Amino acid sequence: MSEMSTTPELTKKDFVSDQAVRWCPGCGDYAILAQTQKQMPTFGRKREEFVFVSGIGCSSRFPYYMNTYGFHSIHGRAPAVASGVKIANPELSVWVVTGDGDGLSIGGNHFMHALRRNMDLNILLFNNRIYGLTKGQYSPTSEVGKVTKATPYGSIDIPLNPPSLALGAQATFVARTIDRWQKHLAEMMDRAYNHDGGSFIEIYQNCNIFNDGAFEEYTGAEKLDNVIELKNGQPMLFAKETKGLKLDGAKAIVVDMEKYSADDILVHDESNLELAQIISNWTSNPDLPEPIGVIYSIDKPTYNQDMVDQIENAKKKKGVGKVQDLLNAGDTWKVN
Repeated sequence: MSEMSTTPELTKKDFVSDQAVRWCPGCGDYAILAQTQKQMPTFGRKREEFVFVSGIGCSSRFPYYMNTYGFHSIHGRAPAVASGVKIANPELSVWVVTGDGDGLSIGGNHFMHALRRNMDLNILLFNNRIYGLTKGQYSPTSEVGKVTKATPYGSIDIPLNPPSLALGAQATFVARTIDRWQKHLAEMMDRAYNHDGGSFIEIYQNCNIFNDGAFEEYTGAEKLDNVIELKNGQPMLFAKETKGLKLDGAKAIVVDMEKYSADDILVHDESNLELAQIISNWTSNPDLPEPIGVIYSIDKPTYNQDMVDQIENAKKKKGVGKVQDLLNAGDTWKVN
């Protein structure tokens, strides 16, 4: 989160660019874009104070469609470019838009270190479990056995679990939402914006061309039986509060609420890292509900602010330097 001057009240329309949106009809990206354009005005800032940085992929066309500053960078390097933007302009609100291929394959290294440093970036990862732009190859999050053009006999890769990876990289804010859950998506964006430090939101996004229905169990008629919406300080109930979760050691078990009370149920604590790691591992577990919401959130010094403070302290001690003095410092040679 960054603070700047107040601005006249804006609307969603002010954040819609003049570019024609070029995604396949029915793509989940439309829903995410619409909610982002709707959410940005609620932060009370000028359009010029937002920057959207992307890599390569379907999701990475995002900066074209936001009437803000933007940078369509190179494959997997969006977090690195965004880090440079934030360091050079600490007052800006910088958002990274990436996909499961761009962000977790070629960009995995940059993704991990941006979170480890707690750079004040908001990373939105569109996870459709497929490479869409290159026409349907399996991605780092594709399930085992996934038949694609690149895996005609089924993928044998163990899929990455993005929240677990983020937690392992020492991220200070980790959340998950779904493209069709518009109100929830807005809430997660608001939480990310107001978090002082690196925030990561995994967004389950449907690719209706190459992986249609990948998240149907979380968005269809039976979604309430298959999803648990995490709420800080509240017991973990789901399926219209007919089921709950308890811990047996470090293992979660589903219980029938006809036999238990809310006092018996596991309570969510966003600041508990050990609990967050347990929750993130419920991902795609057929015996447990899919966790949606803020998994983990703590406060911690940010890299960008520490760098600003370090530079200011150096200036106070040594004064403002000159590039020529730096070039002439240390060992020099004169070539005749």
